[in-house]
Amino acid sequence: MRRTTLTATSADKGTRPAAPLTTLRRVVPYLWPEGQPWVKRRVVIALAFLLMAKLVSVSTPWLYKFAVDHLAGEAPDTGMLLGLGAVGLVVAYGLARLGAIVFGELRDAVFVRVGQRAIRRLAIETFTHIHQLSLRYHITRKTGGLSRIIERGVKGVDFLLRFMLFSIGPLILELTMVAGIFAWVFGWQYAAVVIVTITLYVLFTFKVTEWRVKLRREMNDQDTDANQKAIDSLLNFETVKYFNAEEREANRYDGAMQRYETAAVKTGLSLSFLNIGQSFLITSGLVIVMAMSALGVQAGTLTVGDFVMVNAYMIQITMPLNFLGTVYREIRQALVDMGEMFGLLGQPAEITDAPDAKPLAVRGGEITFDEVHFAYERERQILHGISFRVAPGERVALVGTSGSGKSTIGRLLFRFYDIQSGAIRIDGQDIRDVTQTSLHQAIGVVPQDTVLFNDTILYNIAYGRADATREDIEAAAKAAKIHDFVAGLPDGYDTTVGERGLKLSGGEKQRVGIARTLLKNPPILILDEATSALDTQTERSIQESLREMGQGRSVIMIAHRLSTIADADQIIVLEKGHIVEQGRHEELLARNGRYAQMWERQSAEDESEPEEEAA
Repeated sequence: MRRTTLTATSADKGTRPAAPLTTLRRVVPYLWPEGQPWVKRRVVIALAFLLMAKLVSVSTPWLYKFAVDHLAGEAPDTGMLLGLGAVGLVVAYGLARLGAIVFGELRDAVFVRVGQRAIRRLAIETFTHIHQLSLRYHITRKTGGLSRIIERGVKGVDFLLRFMLFSIGPLILELTMVAGIFAWVFGWQYAAVVIVTITLYVLFTFKVTEWRVKLRREMNDQDTDANQKAIDSLLNFETVKYFNAEEREANRYDGAMQRYETAAVKTGLSLSFLNIGQSFLITSGLVIVMAMSALGVQAGTLTVGDFVMVNAYMIQITMPLNFLGTVYREIRQALVDMGEMFGLLGQPAEITDAPDAKPLAVRGGEITFDEVHFAYERERQILHGISFRVAPGERVALVGTSGSGKSTIGRLLFRFYDIQSGAIRIDGQDIRDVTQTSLHQAIGVVPQDTVLFNDTILYNIAYGRADATREDIEAAAKAAKIHDFVAGLPDGYDTTVGERGLKLSGGEKQRVGIARTLLKNPPILILDEATSALDTQTERSIQESLREMGQGRSVIMIAHRLSTIADADQIIVLEKGHIVEQGRHEELLARNGRYAQMWERQSAEDESEPEEEAA
């Protein structure tokens, strides 16, 4: 007998955001991926354009200086400068500025495919991983909050990739070149002022931004909460109407938005404080350097062109320094957003294939539960040593009161969860030793409430088998006795069913669900109270379709109404996770036990319904 242990899930430990360094390490492979030489080429070419843009940018103030000196009559007697003249120097200055912009745009044009490819890869990686997480994880998470985390994280990828490569490094390079030029041309004092100004600016920016990140994270949490409440309310539109709760929902949403508003105001005020502090520091450095150069002009050690060049360089580094504040803020925010998404990607899948898992080979469809123990939570045991067998082609019904473990058995067979001890086998193969894909392919499920995609009837039926032809789809619809209804609609099979299929009645949705399961054509069926939400007449009609559907298949029927499973080959009565009775309908009635009591009570209820309707 094999035992497994409960796997830690988000319900136990939560989905923790990835640390910033971990996030950066996760991003680097998207910039320099193995086996993708075209990506590496684009990154190298983009870096070359970046270097050329910076060299041209740093040389531009020199042309400006020479033009001013020429106009002031202080230009050096060099042949090239005399040949260009003042107008030529101004034109050269304009071309240099244009060249810096052009090289920058070429850099972006070359890199754009790298960024978009990274977004696509990460989006599909996240989407695929979410589908690999267990049912336990999904029922403990709020869909609206989950979708917002993914949305913000994916949007941060392109920004982070672009600015990691084209902002921080180039900014350091440009500031170093400007400080070197100041030290070489004007003296170490000028370079010292620039270095001190930049250092104070960077320290102030980083310190305040770290504080703002906490405020921004709180704002994100409130935004996620408000978005979740909105989606939850809209998904339950009918329930809101039934209880006349529009105002209540509006107040609930407004409360969430009020908390978001408070957090957003704090974030906005902190941004204003940051901008004021940055402006003060950079302006102070600019004024000091300009005053020093003005004194130099008065003393005759500097030309007017030198004064203009100092001003041009200071203005030029002001832009990337302001950019540094923005870049750092956005990179930190992108790291926060992506950290949440990478934390999601780091959430381990609870149900995984064994390393040596093989595809399930269904020969007859025999199902065996052997001393199965299971608990959703450690302190709440659901199944206590359940054992039963479904012979190939047999129809077995599971009945019992709510909470007895009926639906849990269906979920365990589909391997939404792993059991703590015992074994579940299909044709002698433990389902933990086969691949999940092959297991899911072999089992068809018709749930109590069939949920449809907000697409056409054709799409929803075809979902049962991706390679199905139109003829296959219509054949399945005919077998489910819904073809005539669909054919009578104005748009036929192209009719959109609405959110979760709400444009169709309960019976129509169930027939669409039956049709797509028939199209899947699985050897094993699980009917999880497939008709309990329907009226009696529709239920009887659907039951006929389900009986036909079960021909030649092994079927497990989970039922509340005993009349729907009276013809089952075997009936298993569950009570608090134990099998209390087992046998055919007639045998169980003859025993006058738990099943007989349930039958008598439901029969009495069925007989009283016509009397109430007549009254």
